[in-house]
Amino acid sequence: MDPLIQLQDSINRRTFLKGGAGLGLTALFTLMGGEAFGLDGFGNTRKRIGGLKDLPHFTPKAKRVIYLFQSGAPSQMDLFDPKPGLEKFRGENLPDSIRNGQRLTGMTSGQKTFPVAPTIFKFQKHGQSGIELTELMPHLAGIIDELCFIRSMNTEAINHDPAVTFFQTGSQLAGRPSIGSWMSYGLGTENRDLPAFVVMTSVGSGRKDDQPLYDRLWGSGFLPTQHQGVKFRNSGDPVLYLSDPDGMDRATRREMLDDLSGLNKLKLLSAKDPEISTRISQYELAFRMQTSVPELTDISKEPSSIKEMYGPNVNIPGSFAFNCLLARRLSERGVRFVQLFHMGWDHHDGLPKAIRLQCEDVDQPSAALITDLKQRGLLDETLVVWGGEFGRTVYSQGELTMQSYGRDHHPRCFTIWMAGAGVKKGIAYGKTDDYSYNIIENPVSVHDLHATILHILGIDHTRLTFRYQGRDFRLTDVFGDLVDAVMA
Repeated sequence: MDPLIQLQDSINRRTFLKGGAGLGLTALFTLMGGEAFGLDGFGNTRKRIGGLKDLPHFTPKAKRVIYLFQSGAPSQMDLFDPKPGLEKFRGENLPDSIRNGQRLTGMTSGQKTFPVAPTIFKFQKHGQSGIELTELMPHLAGIIDELCFIRSMNTEAINHDPAVTFFQTGSQLAGRPSIGSWMSYGLGTENRDLPAFVVMTSVGSGRKDDQPLYDRLWGSGFLPTQHQGVKFRNSGDPVLYLSDPDGMDRATRREMLDDLSGLNKLKLLSAKDPEISTRISQYELAFRMQTSVPELTDISKEPSSIKEMYGPNVNIPGSFAFNCLLARRLSERGVRFVQLFHMGWDHHDGLPKAIRLQCEDVDQPSAALITDLKQRGLLDETLVVWGGEFGRTVYSQGELTMQSYGRDHHPRCFTIWMAGAGVKKGIAYGKTDDYSYNIIENPVSVHDLHATILHILGIDHTRLTFRYQGRDFRLTDVFGDLVDAVMA
């Protein structure tokens, strides 16, 4: 048990809080707690709270993860995978030898032709690494030497929901624990006053009616429910029911929770249901979050230079820029896994206009997050991942013109990038064919990516398991190979 909790629990709470000095002493504990009980300036204990005793399996390179998930699937050949030779094939039908019998979605299966649609955007080499990047991401270009691109990602799923579910849980079928829940279960947290796993969502400018997101995507599956992601909302209270009802003060809330905890403990003794323990601990976490979350989400004291770095939308709650700044604030407070979902990348038509708007949403904040973490000394212990659930087709969905085109879903190849702890800087790994349609060098599966992320956090993916319905489950199922070439 945390020593501060143990000390406070040794005092009768009703007497403590009803007494004249009760709340004053609470404030004193808060002020002196950092020095007295080994906490840093944000209330993080220097020792891990929770997790499995045998983890990490080896020395980790990263302590935490920030995952910038681009929901809807960004087009790799318009952003990260340059194919200048495609221009000479503009409008020609994609050769059967390239498509090679790939299954199609219902959106293009009825097309009589599959006209090749080269990107209309320019690519340019940047940094000492000379990695080529789209003109749509000038801020990312400025930190290109911090990034590790994987251009040979591939997945099994061809439609959004199973594809996003696969990235989140290692299975296309709903019901398995999400990657953040596995992190919470295995490694615990470094901050007793915040969840180990936090989720935020934002709506992209490129397509405001994009594919929906479901809370089960950050669910704990068959793991104890205390490990599910806590979603921060875009308006009102950041977390539902965090504020006390009208007329209830802090002392009354504390007294109510003490009584409720006593009843739950009696029920636990008789029912032996571990979920009751979860309920007790989550009530206590929620009580502490009533103080920690408002402070966390108040960015008014951030220096103007920092907010300017994240861009003009940083002051809009629920924007990608605002969420990126919160991700940094969560990371420096020791939150284990932060995941941002940015919707709006599903561009079946009108891609050039829509993708410009999406890049305006994410380019500056993504680059600012890397820069901000680095200048605070946090990038050396934080892994940042950026990418969607699959790629887009080189052929146009619908009409192809010189100014506009659309692209269908493409699971065979796409690009993600990573930065920070445990990955090499300024490299582009993997290679696709001249059409950005098939992988010709170093394929990386979703299971491989998961195994590599876990390894960077000091976890052998084959040993992080949970027994359920008679078998041992893991995030990578029975698959997954480490991508050694991208790890520092």
